[in-house]
Amino acid sequence: FPIFLFSLCFHEFSHGLVAKWKGDRTAELAGRLTLNPFAHADLLGTVIFPIIGVITGFFFGWAKPVPIDERNLKNPKKDLFWIALAGPLSNIFLALVMAILMGFMAKFFGAMAMRKTLSDLGQIFIFTNLSLAGFNALPLHPLDGGKIIARFIPDAADRWLEENQFMLFIVLMVILQTRFSVILLAPIKILFN
Repeated sequence: FPIFLFSLCFHEFSHGLVAKWKGDRTAELAGRLTLNPFAHADLLGTVIFPIIGVITGFFFGWAKPVPIDERNLKNPKKDLFWIALAGPLSNIFLALVMAILMGFMAKFFGAMAMRKTLSDLGQIFIFTNLSLAGFNALPLHPLDGGKIIARFIPDAADRWLEENQFMLFIVLMVILQTRFSVILLAPIKILFN
């Protein structure tokens, strides 16, 4: 859970940081440009669902989305693409850093430094971050992937996706509870087999 929580916070922080770089300080002014978990915690998504996940084995959750004000962006469609992409890329970055760190420790400090517990934690960290990146990159609203593809689809189609994001979220939850979730998670599982 601490790994999951940190990864979520870094993900949301990254959205806010790129938004600031693009001219929107809304997240910063709202106190969201931080790694403090209390700033990003959502009672249902960050506490209740993950606790249920620990019990059931179906680990799922989210943090409060970082507020973005498109009016502060010079080129909203282009800038929102980069702001959305920052989330999944931040998790890939964390996974790469951990993989490099584990490789460094194994090479320079030997097997003693890479005890099983430390190795397992590193693998959980990498798996968690790759899972978050892959899941958030799915091209559905309200996920980051939905906002990423918005740059490449007609405005009318993007507007329909935005207006129906609650329904799409319900569909996504149903998919995750069925065997179709195996398809979504297959690329990540292949990496760890």
